[in-house]
Amino acid sequence: MNNLTELHESLAKVVLGNRDLVEVLTEITRIARREMPSIEAASVTLIRGEKPFTAAYEGQMALDADELQYERGYGPCMDAGRAGQVLLIDDMRSEQRWPDYAQHAAAHGVLSSLSVPLPFQGATIGALNTYAKRPRFLDDRDVELAEDIAAWIAIAIGNAEAAARTSEDLSNLRAAMMSRALIEQAKGILMERHKIKEDEAFTILTHACQRTNIELRDVAEELVRTGALPG
Repeated sequence: MNNLTELHESLAKVVLGNRDLVEVLTEITRIARREMPSIEAASVTLIRGEKPFTAAYEGQMALDADELQYERGYGPCMDAGRAGQVLLIDDMRSEQRWPDYAQHAAAHGVLSSLSVPLPFQGATIGALNTYAKRPRFLDDRDVELAEDIAAWIAIAIGNAEAAARTSEDLSNLRAAMMSRALIEQAKGILMERHKIKEDEAFTILTHACQRTNIELRDVAEELVRTGALPG
């Protein structure tokens, strides 16, 4: 039986209804760690408004790596959720999109990672994060598995959102979708201007965030509004 089939069987057994969301997400991250042999730890980053936090994790490495990013205000676990983009780091020691974070993550034993956005168009956005102690150890198969797990996480969050919809949720939804749209516009401007690929445009945006200590959304908004990156 292949990993994907085993994963689907495990996820199908997760009870979503009438349970605390954190409890459900913790169970799913345990499944992720068990069914993805390439990784040592997994976590779920959620972003409410502009505030990221780890809603569930399996393995201390994941929580430590997440919090390194929250301290800096940038990193793949947040940027994947905000931009709706799969972000793979093959080797933290040579990573150039988030060099400061990557250096500290490597010092904590994290040498590769994968962050997959949650495909949920709701007030809460975020990402599934997986971490490995070896470089270049995550591949297309891991991306496929992680995307399936992220879809189940999105369903769980969708159930929770539907059960507790408030005006604040709707406000957060509008803010989250506006942020993602601005980032997509900014990437498009850079791709057209410099004749580059999407990943290269995204790297330019993340570097601008780190140079100026400005959030990804605000960097994108500045580029869309003025045609120039801040700083």
